[in-house]
Amino acid sequence: MGTLTPFLLTPFTEIWGSPVFFAEVVLTGLLTGVMYSLVALGFVLIFKASRVFNYAQGIMVLFAALTLVGLMEHGVPVWLAIGLTIVVMVGLAVAVERLMLRHLVNQPDIILFMATIGLAFFLEGFGEMVWGSNVKELNIGIPDNPVEFGGILLSSFDIIAALTGAVMVFGLALFFQKTAIGRALRAVADDHQAALSVGIPLKTIWITVWSVAGVVALVTGIMWGAKSGVQFSLSLIALKALPVLILGGFTSVPGAIIGGLIIGVGEKIAEIYWGPALGGAIENWFAYMLAMVFLLFRPQGLFGERIIERV
Repeated sequence: MGTLTPFLLTPFTEIWGSPVFFAEVVLTGLLTGVMYSLVALGFVLIFKASRVFNYAQGIMVLFAALTLVGLMEHGVPVWLAIGLTIVVMVGLAVAVERLMLRHLVNQPDIILFMATIGLAFFLEGFGEMVWGSNVKELNIGIPDNPVEFGGILLSSFDIIAALTGAVMVFGLALFFQKTAIGRALRAVADDHQAALSVGIPLKTIWITVWSVAGVVALVTGIMWGAKSGVQFSLSLIALKALPVLILGGFTSVPGAIIGGLIIGVGEKIAEIYWGPALGGAIENWFAYMLAMVFLLFRPQGLFGERIIERV
């Protein structure tokens, strides 16, 4: 408490600094939060279709990035490489449906979860075998220069990445709310057999969802890979999506958006303003502490469905 006392007694203006600096911290957090939302969306897509947490989503991000870099290293132009990688991810979706999901219809959720763990280990090993395990640089031509807005300095790469993520996030939100496939997803998530009985093509729904999740993984892999390099630790980015999902709810696309923004802004403010009083480096664990608080008081998240079990 001795460390916190001077901090708590410090005048407000000295703690928060200038309004411009505070705005810069908040905007940087919002840009990062959009990327967190994009990661979380991959989990929401699969969960809405099968009611299972897709443990392999982080590896799908890595696998998509590795495939893109591998094609570019063989002289394929970047836009053609992106197109071919999308084809690979759609092919992966078809293989997952045919070899895994169709054999697990109406099985307990834990069985499906274990299947995604197996898929994660397979993709990790297959990606390393095909493309190698060295850290790879990903350059897709996006500039990374400081941009000033009213005295606020931001990275041009972060702005472009956030805009790209925002377009995908809101596009997927409309996809879920306004299309027949989006409505069919909710029916499939509730009961596989009931969905089949009313004529919903379960195979088509699963292939579509896993394909979209693969494209989301590719965009995520491009943005994070171009920023920090394509390496196997990239798969750990999925861990950042967990607090986002807990805050927003595992079944809510708007929840993934709001949760990502809260986490992004919260961890930046925590690191800049509260980090010195707590020894620093709290950005790495702040999101998980916030998620734990939500689990105690609102386990379904801000926009998640309240689960009611009758006994």
